[in-house]
Amino acid sequence: MRFNLNLKNKFQRFCLLFICLLVLIFQSGIPNLKALTMDNYQSEMVIEELRLKVPAHVKAAWLNAEKEIWEPWLSSQDGFLGRQLFWDKEKEEALILVNWKSKKLWKNIPMSEVNVVQQKFEDNVKAALNIEENPFELIYEGELDKQR
Repeated sequence: MRFNLNLKNKFQRFCLLFICLLVLIFQSGIPNLKALTMDNYQSEMVIEELRLKVPAHVKAAWLNAEKEIWEPWLSSQDGFLGRQLFWDKEKEEALILVNWKSKKLWKNIPMSEVNVVQQKFEDNVKAALNIEENPFELIYEGELDKQR
């Protein structure tokens, strides 16, 4: 009886290992595992996505600073295709979608240059609202790739 129980345990372990092995082997066929990294789409159109906390009482200052500071600067950048601004009244959040001809052109813009423009934007808002700190909190930044 003891021999039979030991044989049964070994068979159960073998079956479990065999199933695990099969799962690992067949998972290699799952499309998501074969997906290319985003870096392979350097020449594809990309959309920069930004989400900001924009309280209702400073929405007008935000829109004005976007128009006066970011819009002219973005328009002068190689690869810039356009942008869209959205504002969610309930969440008091802004969504900014910036269209770029390619990720490579977008990422070639030096961060030091972007930081200078961001500082001008913040200075514009602080002066307009007569406050000391930028009232807009960056909630999220990311990118969206056009799907085929």
